[in-house]
Amino acid sequence: MADEAQGGPAAPVAPATPAQALAIFGDRLALAEQFVAILADTGIAHGLIGPREAPRLWDRHVLNCAVAHRAIAGSPAGSRQQVADVGSGAGLPGLALAIARPDLEIHLIEPLTRRTGWLSGTIATLGIDNAIVHTARAESMWDRLSVPYVTARAVSGIVQLAAWTLPLLAPGGSLLALKGSRAESELATNQAALRQMGVVDSSVEILGQELADPTTIIRLTIGSSVDRRRFAKQPSSSAGSARRRMDRPGGSRSSSHTDRPSRGARGAPHE
Repeated sequence: MADEAQGGPAAPVAPATPAQALAIFGDRLALAEQFVAILADTGIAHGLIGPREAPRLWDRHVLNCAVAHRAIAGSPAGSRQQVADVGSGAGLPGLALAIARPDLEIHLIEPLTRRTGWLSGTIATLGIDNAIVHTARAESMWDRLSVPYVTARAVSGIVQLAAWTLPLLAPGGSLLALKGSRAESELATNQAALRQMGVVDSSVEILGQELADPTTIIRLTIGSSVDRRRFAKQPSSSAGSARRRMDRPGGSRSSSHTDRPSRGARGAPHE
């Protein structure tokens, strides 16, 4: 209050919940509201979200990411559909998907420890049990994960992103890259390179037309297998470092560490 009395900036406030949020989150809307409040608080304080984004957390970020669940098939009976989210950062889209779809198990892959510390703390605070944090580069997870879906948002160009993520896919799996208005031209320009990498089908999908900010996805689907040897000579980099170049800080190479929080654990995020 002293800062406000002296004319200092007020702390960001979480925006009001839009009506469309109920249709996407259903009976988990309260969890989504809690996630938005965390983003507006420690997400901004830790530099994961810009302060100017606070009023747009629902429309531009959480709903925009959560609606991507419509591109993911339902889980098989008695099990959870596995999804790897690469360059998770502030949990967008990974945590938004985990909240919207409790039938999914989301692997949050992020190389920077201060970010994974925040993610682990946020998961504990929310008390959800379907998100697993990996302090690792995507490349270091190639031999540890084989999933039907990989998601990524604001990480890199589609060819470099494919080089990092296609080896994470099970046969017939799909990369879902959340993109912007230039998705069609980006895909068209890189079709030949993507085919050489093992992509057998590709498309641009627009989801959430009812939202203020619909989501555009490039979907890349691989065939029966991907020869990982062709990716071994890719330049040494990471989704995290690419995000840093795009004003979304990433991280340096780190050893892989997995954090599976206990259901219902409580705790505040720490750096």
